[in-house]
Amino acid sequence: MLRVLALASVVLLGIAPQASQAITVYTSWERHALVGSDIRLSCTFFSWRSISEDVSFTWRYRPDGSKDSISIAHFAGGEAYTDNKGVFKDRVEFVGNPKRRDGSILIKNLDFSDNGTFTCDAKNPPDIVGRPSSVRLLVFENLPIQAGVITGAIIGVVLGLLVLIVVIYYLMRFLVARRVFSLSVRSVPRLWGLSLGQRIKAAAVK
Repeated sequence: MLRVLALASVVLLGIAPQASQAITVYTSWERHALVGSDIRLSCTFFSWRSISEDVSFTWRYRPDGSKDSISIAHFAGGEAYTDNKGVFKDRVEFVGNPKRRDGSILIKNLDFSDNGTFTCDAKNPPDIVGRPSSVRLLVFENLPIQAGVITGAIIGVVLGLLVLIVVIYYLMRFLVARRVFSLSVRSVPRLWGLSLGQRIKAAAVK
């Protein structure tokens, strides 16, 4: 009887409606680009569910110094919709692959006025609970040298100098040992023809 009840409970749990679970959205933290260039802003998500036919992505943009954001791209129902009258008119394109959890967009012909925060929100029903993710875009006339690159170069130079010092040290030891061995070998024939007393005397002189 207990086995029957246990089996029945498993079956009921299997067919009962399941509550939505959290969805996690991922973007870069910060991107740098040159004025006049294009940039791809990536957006992916993690969900325990398989990809739903109702999966959707929404991108919003907030300019630097502003508290208000505007919608610039949206994907839903298998169709992509982009800004057709705002600051990104004809400059934003949905280039993601929703079936691979990819909701990336392409911003074309960047301008200094595009500096700001881009926020991506993804839904994969019934997983609709989750926080959007934001990436900050900085547009430059010339890309700055990142601190990480400078640090890496300094570390590389220091390591190179250490390796060079170690190589020189062991090379000097080898040359000294070779010189000592050569001198000792040369002294052997000189003592070979001497008597025992003469050898002892020669050794004492040394």
